[in-house]
Amino acid sequence: MPFISGPDGDLKTAFVSDAWLLDQFVGSTLFTWGRNNVGQLGHNTVVNKSSPTQTITGGSNWKSVSISSGVSVTAIKTDGTLWSWGLGSSGQLGDNTVTTRSSPVQTITFGTNWKQVACGDHTSAIKTDGTLWCWGLNSDGQLGDNTLIKKSSPVQTVAFGTNWKQVASDNSNTVAIKTDGTLWTWGLNSYGQLGDNTLIKKSSPVQTVAFGTNWKQVACGYQHISAIKTDGTLWTWGRNTNGQLGNNTITSTSSPVQTIAFGTNWKQVSVALQGGTTACIKTDGTLWTWGYNGNGQLGDNTQTNRSSPIQTIAFGANWKSVDCGGTHTAAIKTDGTLWCWGGNDLFGNLGDNTRTDRSSPVQTITRGTNWISVSCGSLMTAAVTNGDL
Repeated sequence: MPFISGPDGDLKTAFVSDAWLLDQFVGSTLFTWGRNNVGQLGHNTVVNKSSPTQTITGGSNWKSVSISSGVSVTAIKTDGTLWSWGLGSSGQLGDNTVTTRSSPVQTITFGTNWKQVACGDHTSAIKTDGTLWCWGLNSDGQLGDNTLIKKSSPVQTVAFGTNWKQVASDNSNTVAIKTDGTLWTWGLNSYGQLGDNTLIKKSSPVQTVAFGTNWKQVACGYQHISAIKTDGTLWTWGRNTNGQLGNNTITSTSSPVQTIAFGTNWKQVSVALQGGTTACIKTDGTLWTWGYNGNGQLGDNTQTNRSSPIQTIAFGANWKSVDCGGTHTAAIKTDGTLWCWGGNDLFGNLGDNTRTDRSSPVQTITRGTNWISVSCGSLMTAAVTNGDL
């Protein structure tokens, strides 16, 4: 999920709908690169790209983008319309078909009031009226409609309401925060990733065992969940086979635990859709990573897994937002530069015009200082810039 900094220095999520935020996306263009076997780059081909290219539906009004585990993409424009492309075999494009698309199409539920979106093998999105909609694969109840039937057009969760604020998804789970600060999860629960102290999957939303009304931001991926509270504390739960919970163990847990690096200054968290990597930025602008590192995605110039947070080899206190893919990580600095690291040998998803893995951050081949937001899939990257490159 993409993030940008507000004029006061605070982090604002791309789903915030205010005049200042929209101004930042005037003239914004969407670029994609990496794997393209099912058209997920959105430029009407299936040709891989190792440097950024624009989608076939160009324009200069893209606001935010989300990628599943590398095969489908969904993005929102500043006019509030929602567009999807890539793999559609489970109905995750929301166009009432199971057809794969190599260029963007609108969901069957059109409208101009989409606010925030998250992708897995299913798609979840919130409208400006606060309603939450899901579509696509539903074998584990991840649509939250109390069924296990996949849907090719948007449906509301069984917990309706008009107070949904932020949603995150992986292939088998959905997690969302309401405006009252409560945190809800549903879908697969084999490692306790629903945080309800059970291993039973749920097809309708349940609250985490750590209740409370002070949840601020949440990320979901590879059977574990990470979330930040309004007091700045960071909590993780679910699968921990690679140390992705950051509590200095490799023991999975079905209820939230704090990372070993405690503190009350965590600002934004992202987790990988595959492999088990976590990345988080503090309010002081430092970037920390932990978990799986087989492709160098922790950015510490090694391929060693870490069960507690470490800083990237490119230190600094000017990191603004971060997003984890399956084998790589991407982050934007406060100067607007975009950096990527991790796996790159197959499809060029680091965007540096090479197929070389990197265990420390490198800039994309199209440098510049006007990157606004970035999202990673397992083998591709998408990013929004506030002007042509």
